[in-house]
Amino acid sequence: MPVITNIDDLKRVYRRRVPKMFYDYCESGSWTEQTFRENSSDFDKIYLRQRVAVDMDNRSTASTMIGEDVAMPVALAPVGLTGMQNADGEIKAARAAEAFGVPFSLSTMSICSIEDVAEHTTKPFWFQVYTLKDTDFMRRLFDRARDAGCSAIIVTVDLQVMGQRHKDIKNGLSAPPKLTVKSVANMMTKAGWGLGMLGTKRRFFGNIVGHAKDVTDPSSLATWTAEAFDPSLDWDRIREFKRMWGGKMIVKGIMEPEDAVAAVNAGADAIIVSNHGGRQLDGALSSIRALEPILDAVGDKTEVYLDSGIRSGQDVLKALAMGAKGTMIGRAYVYGLGAMGEAGVTKALEVIQKELDVSMAFCGHREITDVTRDILHVPRGFSGDWA
Repeated sequence: MPVITNIDDLKRVYRRRVPKMFYDYCESGSWTEQTFRENSSDFDKIYLRQRVAVDMDNRSTASTMIGEDVAMPVALAPVGLTGMQNADGEIKAARAAEAFGVPFSLSTMSICSIEDVAEHTTKPFWFQVYTLKDTDFMRRLFDRARDAGCSAIIVTVDLQVMGQRHKDIKNGLSAPPKLTVKSVANMMTKAGWGLGMLGTKRRFFGNIVGHAKDVTDPSSLATWTAEAFDPSLDWDRIREFKRMWGGKMIVKGIMEPEDAVAAVNAGADAIIVSNHGGRQLDGALSSIRALEPILDAVGDKTEVYLDSGIRSGQDVLKALAMGAKGTMIGRAYVYGLGAMGEAGVTKALEVIQKELDVSMAFCGHREITDVTRDILHVPRGFSGDWA
């Protein structure tokens, strides 16, 4: 096993160990993938200011997110199909997050169900929902999340229609995967992954099959999924979800100030600046560029988190210094999961926390909650000044 010192080390191992269709599902965006690339590369345009002769002893990365104590302001983002990256992947990621002291978010389109994750963890986790047409299913989904002890829901608002992801279409991505000669040949080279999948009963969308009307097997699931998403979504529907749930609500997929204000007015306890990891509207701004105008629009009316593009502790530090209250990682922890299972998720969190801690110290701070924009060199016009 190679020495792991950064997230790219995990990514290299992940690529060797997981079938191509699931690697491509994680490591791709829509259309030309411009936004997918710039989500990460735009962090490189922001520079850190090093300070010296400052007391760096007794540092802490601890903070809070929606009132919950966190070891660092980094949550595991909701990622669909995580249980196909590594057998029982959602359970493993949730356990790693709980042990580390950061929030875990379970996707509606997970392989392991809400009940599966609750059974294998002891602390509350967050549950992500899509804006689906079937009100009865949504109500029951909220009831199940409540029964499982979930402390917040994340409502994803940027998936009314599906962005075209060329690699997924060409790979025939599904759960279970559509088997072709090419995909089977590739899977046969991933022995560890295959043995893990043979050893688990969880290979379908656990929150959907057996719960949605007339969805009893993978074939009926495909029909349901094609018709389930609600293209007529509006903010009244988000308010309805808030009433159905009755608890803390985080709105994910905000990229414009007007939408941020609308989310606050709909009852959001936090919003996530996110372009779905570059998987929806290609050619949109990176999340880090979109952050400051949104912060200016909502002020202290809600907590603002940043998702999409974070691959290091320095990325986390820059997002926090720009004003985000917290951050979310998706691909970074999936690399670890696919590479080494639960231990890999832990390693990803350790790598990010160490880099966050050391970089914070070099910038003259001992408490992550004290970091402000004055530790950054930000290019003029980085967040706007468009013609």
